[in-house]
Amino acid sequence: MLSAGIIAWIGAVFLAAGFVKGVVGMGLPTVAMGLLAVTMPPAEAAALLLIPSLVTNLWQLFTGPAFAGLWRRLWTMMAGIMLGTVAGAGVLTGVHPGAASAGLGAALVLYAILGLLRLGFTMPARHEALMSPLAGVATGLVTGATGVFVIPAVPYLQSLRLEKDDLIQALGLSFTVSTAALAIGLFRTGALASPMQLTSSILALLPALAGMFIGQALRQAMSVETFRRVFFVGLLALGVYLALEALL
Repeated sequence: MLSAGIIAWIGAVFLAAGFVKGVVGMGLPTVAMGLLAVTMPPAEAAALLLIPSLVTNLWQLFTGPAFAGLWRRLWTMMAGIMLGTVAGAGVLTGVHPGAASAGLGAALVLYAILGLLRLGFTMPARHEALMSPLAGVATGLVTGATGVFVIPAVPYLQSLRLEKDDLIQALGLSFTVSTAALAIGLFRTGALASPMQLTSSILALLPALAGMFIGQALRQAMSVETFRRVFFVGLLALGVYLALEALL
């Protein structure tokens, strides 16, 4: 049974994570995993994440203009994400939670640095057939080991130079597949076996949706660029903290 303090903390985390997603269009699993890992093992945090992540990403996926075309273009990447996540889930749920926390911290640091430096590249169309499944498997392995979906999926999808709406929908597709694959991986390893975990994840959806709607409403009234810098600096600090705590 979770204490009242932990329940309040979980609610605050998902409110904040939903707010970030509402403002910048992504970041819910990254923020939620990073903050929850401060107070619980990464595998438990990942189980809480499943329903809020799935619902918000499905919303993002099916409000875009070109699902069928994106699926035909990216299905090999999605297959790689599924395989890599299921294969890597043993790290997240294994007997060495410190390794999972250190990996999560490293993923957050890398993501924050890429965001702050605006590092990017362009993927030539002739290389997509080879690189899409490789990017998918790499993303899946990182997801299975850390519960974070963004590396290298986000930089890779940005490198395809999709139109803005298509990119948002492609991110929704990638995050949805990652969430489903993580659920399968957690179930296979026995980390998602308790009805209490599913109930807690469903309840976490409420603050996540509230935060997302607030973020969407405030997007027009604030500088997204300023928020973006603060967001990445915060992730960098959190990632360094998690990595050092696990290693020291």
